[in-house]
Amino acid sequence: MTEQTKTYDLRMTRLIPATPDEVFDAYTDAHKQAIWFSLLSEEPGIVEIDVDLRVGGEQTAVWGPSRDQLFRETQVFKVIDRPNHLVTTSSGSSPDGMTMTTEVDVTFEEQDGGTLMTVVQTGFPTEELRDFFSSMAWVGAFDRIAAYLEQERGL
Repeated sequence: MTEQTKTYDLRMTRLIPATPDEVFDAYTDAHKQAIWFSLLSEEPGIVEIDVDLRVGGEQTAVWGPSRDQLFRETQVFKVIDRPNHLVTTSSGSSPDGMTMTTEVDVTFEEQDGGTLMTVVQTGFPTEELRDFFSSMAWVGAFDRIAAYLEQERGL
């Protein structure tokens, strides 16, 4: 008998006032990410992003307030159906050495003149980490993507 480890999942949605193509590209393009990643931040930090957008390719993001306090996330693309659907395996580490691997499934659906972006992230090792991602990390990402797209559209 094998022992199963309990994991925690989240599901979040946000209606973003842009087309699915625009939202998908903002979410996956390294240059656009480097811009929106820092939007709404009180102090600019270090943001380095590299994207190889193909199945089996990787996206690596490194960010933090200083070189000795960096977060790192590497996502391996499993499904790419532009501009509708994206699935990655995400492996991340924090400055304190904690690591975590989850699966991220993102859909982009045209709705009400914008795009309903839905994120399902599975495999969190603790409720606390899941709750941090649902109350802070994804809320911040949605806010930044929307602000970037509004800025691009001149709104």
